[in-house]
Amino acid sequence: MQKTILLILVALWPGLGLIAQNSLPENSPQTSSASADTIQDNAIVYPESMTEKLSDLLRNWQLDLSNAEIDCKRGQNVVFHDSVYIKRLYNLPSEMELSFNSVVKNYIEMYAVRKRDQVSYMLALGDYYFPMFEQALDRHGLPLELKYLPVIESALNPVAVSRVGATGLWQFMLRTGKGYGLEVNSLVDERRDPYKSTDAAVRYLKDLYAIYGDWNLVIAAYNCGPGNVNKAIARSGGKRDYWEIYYRLPRETRGYVPAFIAANYIMHYYADHNICPAHSSSLTVALDTVQVNERIHLEQIAGVLDISLGELQRLNPQFKKNIIPGDFKAHALVLPTEKMYAFIDKNDTIINYDKERYFTHRANTDGFLDGSVSSVSGNTTNVYYRVKKGDNLSTIARRNGTTVALLKSWNGLSSNRLNIGKQLIVGKKAVAPQATTEKQLAQAVTDNPDGKTQTVNQYYRVRKGDTLGDIARKNGIQVAQLQSWNGLNSSRIGIGDQLIIGKKVVPIVQEPESEKEDYNRTEVSGGSNIISSYLKDQIEKKVGENKLPDEPETVSGIEEEISVELEDK
Repeated sequence: MQKTILLILVALWPGLGLIAQNSLPENSPQTSSASADTIQDNAIVYPESMTEKLSDLLRNWQLDLSNAEIDCKRGQNVVFHDSVYIKRLYNLPSEMELSFNSVVKNYIEMYAVRKRDQVSYMLALGDYYFPMFEQALDRHGLPLELKYLPVIESALNPVAVSRVGATGLWQFMLRTGKGYGLEVNSLVDERRDPYKSTDAAVRYLKDLYAIYGDWNLVIAAYNCGPGNVNKAIARSGGKRDYWEIYYRLPRETRGYVPAFIAANYIMHYYADHNICPAHSSSLTVALDTVQVNERIHLEQIAGVLDISLGELQRLNPQFKKNIIPGDFKAHALVLPTEKMYAFIDKNDTIINYDKERYFTHRANTDGFLDGSVSSVSGNTTNVYYRVKKGDNLSTIARRNGTTVALLKSWNGLSSNRLNIGKQLIVGKKAVAPQATTEKQLAQAVTDNPDGKTQTVNQYYRVRKGDTLGDIARKNGIQVAQLQSWNGLNSSRIGIGDQLIIGKKVVPIVQEPESEKEDYNRTEVSGGSNIISSYLKDQIEKKVGENKLPDEPETVSGIEEEISVELEDK
């Protein structure tokens, strides 16, 4: 009986060992004799980029790849034996160790099966991003395989934001990004700038390698921070091999290196798994960069250069609100090369295109505090003063009940120096809008030389929120036409202003002589032809009867009688 039990235990011993191995606590390290190839871990957390929906990624990539060209024949995934994966990874020309184990295999299968469409799109995006990454890595002497790190960091999404705030292709935290010279403010986030964030990431990776001297540990530290890696090393008794400290690392980081290895595999051997790159012509356009030191909205560029706002956003994701700040420092703007020369040539036009619409921030509002600017009417006129000998800004400001700061703002002065004879704006005076009849608002008529036609002006009264650009767009005309018709030297308009918004040539209607005579009589009597005729009959009737009223009968009195009779009819 005892021998039978012993034989059963011997037969079950390998299985019990495997069960014990798979039931290791979440943070328990493997024994030092365990091979990396036997790692089993169902507790790892996938990187966030692998949990993104493809529809969300397509929207963030801002690409329409629905009609993309296919370079290979699509088909079902092909599953290979482990020995094939091991050999392929080992044969990759890599400075980094790309080893194989069960966790790496799980990630390979995830890319080849569940994420194969995402891989197809990322291969297309790689045509744009990977050469940029390689150039930066090569410049600093780092392994070029690191170009696949953003595949697992962000799925090549430049506007990706993790649940803890890591942002951009390389998923920089705010503090780390600023530490490597990336500008982050309300308008600009250079963590989203493909060029600048790549350079910062490469320098960060280079610094981490100087600490660890092992690329697997570097990648782990890039994900969870050097502090967590150092703790894992300390808890393992000083071991400095990623696979030996594997179970000491945070769950999010355990799958990070295997995912990176799998990304290297699938980006090289995608065709063997029947995955096709979805190439698009929009990704292969020649690009150029220009330094911009003026405040410009991307929609201004789109409107003048006839380029879609979506393409500008895709090429320049660092501008969070579609605004290039300018002024403070120059910012790089990426444009298709064919649009670069047009941008330089039409720079002034772009800066002034619908400027009041896109930039509504006021530089100075002291006028609202001292009462020199009315916030109700919107119609003001400048009060001027010509500088005389002995004048200075302080005396002029005091004399006109204003401040030196306001005088400088109104007149664009950068110093207190004044020239005799210079004309200064010393105040703002509210003006009541001119009263105009509905007929005047509707049209103004000018006879043309041919005597047969007349030009009719069409008018519009400015309302709150209107800009010249809006008014021009609604009426199908150019801003320049509006300025010319209305004698405007700038795009500034006030609420209540009456603007000519169109000119129309119409024929002059020729009236018969008899109608003209009747019309003249109508003007004298002050009524229509019917009223005029009735009034004439009543006067003749009263004169014929030789009846005189107790009081002199006025025309207005007769009209009142007529109106009563007409109402009765």
